Amino acid sequence: MTGAAGEATLDRVARIELSSVTLPLATPVSDAKVLTGRQRPMTEVVFLFAEIGTEDGHEGIGFGYSKRAGGPGQFAHAAEVAPALIGEDPSDIGRIWTKLAWAGASAGRGGLATQAIAAIDIALWDLKARRAGLPLAKLLGAHRDSVRCYNTSGGFLNAPLEEVLENAAASVEAGIGGIKIKVGHPDHAEDMRRVTAVRESLGDAFPLMVDANQQWDRPSALRMGRALDAFGLTWIEEPLDAHDAEGHAALARRLDTPVATGEMLTSVAEHCELIDKDAADIIQPDAPRIGGITNFLKVATLADHRHLQLSPHFAMEIHLHLAAAYPSEPWVEHFDWLDPLFNERLTIRDGRMRVPSRPGLGITLSDQARAWTKERVVIGKNR
Repeated sequence: MTGAAGEATLDRVARIELSSVTLPLATPVSDAKVLTGRQRPMTEVVFLFAEIGTEDGHEGIGFGYSKRAGGPGQFAHAAEVAPALIGEDPSDIGRIWTKLAWAGASAGRGGLATQAIAAIDIALWDLKARRAGLPLAKLLGAHRDSVRCYNTSGGFLNAPLEEVLENAAASVEAGIGGIKIKVGHPDHAEDMRRVTAVRESLGDAFPLMVDANQQWDRPSALRMGRALDAFGLTWIEEPLDAHDAEGHAALARRLDTPVATGEMLTSVAEHCELIDKDAADIIQPDAPRIGGITNFLKVATLADHRHLQLSPHFAMEIHLHLAAAYPSEPWVEHFDWLDPLFNERLTIRDGRMRVPSRPGLGITLSDQARAWTKERVVIGKNR
């Protein structure tokens, strides 16, 4: 229950609108999880949007997402806990996060529960930056106005090698600074064939990453990692199960190529285990998955303390700002999948993604996003 306003409370949350939006992918995509029979091809991404309005007319927008499953659950959980937000000071973001977590405590503090809270938390940060008239990166304290960016969406395993090479060339032409392709094919020789061809096409100096999507066991990861050491890769991503911190740590000690992981983790505690066990050279937290910007900043502080590199996963519209505020030079992942959802576009030039001058995250929902809305609920009322 909200107490009486103190002198520092200048505004209160009056309304929150939650919507579930299904984004269809133009082409179904497959990574190693599909080729090894663990998942089906991905045909759509389901987004949870949170739009918050205050008594004084300030607004903020945030989002989370799910792939293949979980979208309806995220929406339902957010709708259950969101009423606790009404009447709160939108600046009290840390306290609000804790309040929402306790409102849904029986669902835990990881997984779907934190992903549902994330959309609300991100909207509150967007609102705070908009009210200040600053891009979110500047509100957080930016270390740079642009971030190195790499492309993933052109290198899925469903794409023939010729298409992967064409996509890589097009990305370089568009100003992308690095290329990541998927590996983890059941035939390891096929992985080596594809990596060899892409490396030869890009040249030895161009940043190239590979992503195994958790599909190798420890012996396979060591064999493949040693073979891939010859390619001068920027990193090998998720060579092992996302929760095998000890395995990742042992692998990182034995390979020349940096090991990157973290995107599938859904709590600060899970990232702490990775960091404490030296399980990653490059940490890859995902703000919508770990509970929003509030939790992302906790992970980033721990990672910086251990001098780790940072490369947030997916959702470049959010992660560009967070990467720009990280002390050492990070990477941000470029996906154009989300373009139809927003009216704005991010600028890429000379291998770097530019922080926009627009306040907050700098995004507004498009008419197409509204048309793809499957569920919607409004809590509270307009001012």
